[in-house]
Order: sequence, then structure tokens, then C-alpha cells
Amino acid sequence: MTEGGLNTMLGFLPKVVILLLLIVLLGFFNEKITKFPYEISLMLFSIVISMIMLIFDSALRSTSISELLSNLQVFNLEALLMEGVLCFMLFAGSCHMRLLDFKKHARPITMLSVVATLLGAIFYGSLFYAGASLLGLPFSFPVCLMFGSITAPTDPIAATSILKKFNLPKDISFIMEGESLFNDGVGVALFVCFSGMVTMQENGSFLAVMGKELFGAVLVGILATAICFPIFALTKDGNRRIFVSLLAVSMAYVLCEHFGFSGAIASVVCGISFSALCNRREQKGQPLDLEEFDTFWEILDNLLNSVLYVIMGLTFVHILQIPHVLLLSCLAIIFNLIGRFSSVGLAAFFAGKLPSGYDKLSFVKLLTYGGLRGGLSIALAMSTREMVSADTYSIILGSTYAIVFFTTVVQGLTMKQVYQKIEKGLSK
Repeated sequence: MTEGGLNTMLGFLPKVVILLLLIVLLGFFNEKITKFPYEISLMLFSIVISMIMLIFDSALRSTSISELLSNLQVFNLEALLMEGVLCFMLFAGSCHMRLLDFKKHARPITMLSVVATLLGAIFYGSLFYAGASLLGLPFSFPVCLMFGSITAPTDPIAATSILKKFNLPKDISFIMEGESLFNDGVGVALFVCFSGMVTMQENGSFLAVMGKELFGAVLVGILATAICFPIFALTKDGNRRIFVSLLAVSMAYVLCEHFGFSGAIASVVCGISFSALCNRREQKGQPLDLEEFDTFWEILDNLLNSVLYVIMGLTFVHILQIPHVLLLSCLAIIFNLIGRFSSVGLAAFFAGKLPSGYDKLSFVKLLTYGGLRGGLSIALAMSTREMVSADTYSIILGSTYAIVFFTTVVQGLTMKQVYQKIEKGLSK
């Protein structure tokens, strides 16, 4: 089949059908046979499928399968995340967060989401700069710091959907989820600062950017909730409550995009605000019927996650074929673990007393290994296309993919064993 015929065959709806087919079949196979965590299975099996297809492609001396895999990238992943579904994913992850628990753990969550993310970007960028220099690659220090800001934020989607399956202590689990929900805005602010250094643009100091990204987003999130929640509370129609929540989070995200605030933070603020106001009504003896609301957001979150992980899996093999990427990806994974351990260690020193009987070292080990990366890192890496050379862009994107794969699949699959070993050490 010609390339034009292939593109014609794979219009939008056929691509969606193929993606849904993969999601259903891979999920069913995992449910009955392998029984891995759901998101891990989708990414892992998608990578395996793409590798098998490329091997057949090479054996048949054809390019049709390579074209097919390229065409299966239904959306521009950066646009899909940053301009589309990320706000809904973040709202879904935060709309059931208990505000009282957040107040209880505000200090460690703040230290981890702000201090650890900042230090992680600096440590990781410095290590990657040293490694690139030893290999003779022309990476400037600002580019490496920008790379560090891309990989520093942990992924809220992975944290809430994977880590909760391992029966972590409630307080520790909440801190890890809270960190991953709030460090997105810090990571984006750092990315703006360091990318400004790369492109020689005046984006302001870190504190100025953080003030704009963080406080502006919080204000927009609260404003969107204040406008929409009264309708949410007064209506008795379950479907309308869903529509109101969709309106609130999408409106907050669009306003942040317009004013240059962090849409990610605004989405989280909307979710937490909705949760807090619902809990407040329940405490006053005026509970809302949220069964349809909860079911909708759980299903939507699962679907969007599934599409994201399948697309990332299908794209992964192509990325690793880029020159220098495989070696630098291995270094990136090692540097990421070192940078995460160092930054979390320093942040934990100022985090105060830790819950569930954890000492500082055990806490740092758990958060280092539980620092999963995801779609935001991929989206930020893709947004550097116009800032750096083609070779540098390929290395940044490929190394980011490698870190996301390693943290999601390797660390995700072994997280339970690591947690059990830490717990065993605490009980001695």
C-alpha cells in the first residue's frame, strides 16, 4: 500500500479504533494472564508490539509497518497533554483529595514540591552536563539545566494510579500524591526560567516566574470554582454536575494559558476546591449525591491514561533509534536517581516529623524510588524543538522517554518489593 493510501486509510476515527483495540486487548490480556499494574502493562506491551512489528518490517524489507506506527501517533503528544487532556487528568486526580489531610501534611508536601523539584533540576542538570562533556557532546549548561527542569517533576497520574495499589501507609501515600500534584507548577516555572536562558529571552527571575505561575494559577482556580460550584451544588441533575466540573477545570486552564499562569496548578486547585466544598457540605449535613460524578471522572481518567500510555509505548522504539540516545539514556536514568535521592534528602531534612514511624533515610529511599515520571515531562521535552538544534532535541526527547519508561515500568513493577524491604527495615 502506498504512503498516501496508508494515510487515507488511517484517518482520525480508524486511528482511534486501533488505539481502543490495543487498550481493550492488552488490558484484557493483562487482567487474565500477566496481572501487572494496568498502566505499566499498557506501556510495556505497546513497546513489545512496536518492536515485533519493526522486526517483521526489517525482515520483509518494507517500510509499511514503520509508516503504520508513525501514523498511529494520533495526536501531537505535546498538544494532547498541554492543550487538551492534562487539565482533566489533574482534576480527576485531585477532586477526591481530602483538604484536612493536606493541611496536616502541608510542610513536607511544600518542601518536596518546591525545594526538592528546584534542587532536583539543578543536581540532575549538573550531572548531565558533566556526562555530556565527558562524551564530547556540545551541551551548554543552561540546556542541561532546562533538561533537569523537564525531568524533575514527578507525575501525578502515575502516583495516584500506580502507587496506591501497593498499600502504602495512608499518610505517606498522601504526601507522595500531594508532592506530585503540586510540583508540576514548580517544574513548569523552572522550565520557563532555564529555557529563557537557552533562548536568551527575558523571562524574569525564578521568584517572579513562580509568583506568576503559582499564585496567578491559584487565584484563577479559586475564581473558576467560585463561579461554577454554586450551580454544581444547587442542581439535582447528576449529568449537569459533571458538565459543571468540566466547565470549571477547562475554563481555569484556558484562562491560565491566556494570562501565562500554570494551567496544571489551576486544575489541581479546582479539583481540591471542589473536594473541599463537597466535604464541607457533608459536614453540615447537606451531602451531595456524587455517585455519577465520581464514576465519570474515574472512567475518563482511566481512558485518557490508557491512550497516553499506549501512544508513549508505540513511540518509544523509534526514539531509541536516534544516534547517541541509547548511551545518554542510560546515563540519564542513573543521573535521575542520584539527583532525585540528593534533592529529596535535602528537602526531607527540613520537612519536620514524618508520619507512620518513618525515619529520614527510609522516607528518602521510598520517595526516590517512587518518583515516577510521565506525560508532563514528555510534553516539556517536545516543546524544546524550536529552542535547540535537531540533534540536541533528539537527545533530550530520547533521554526523557528513557526516564519515563524506566521509572514507570521498572520502578513501578518493583516498587512493592522495595516498599516491603523498607518496611522490614523499619520493623527491626
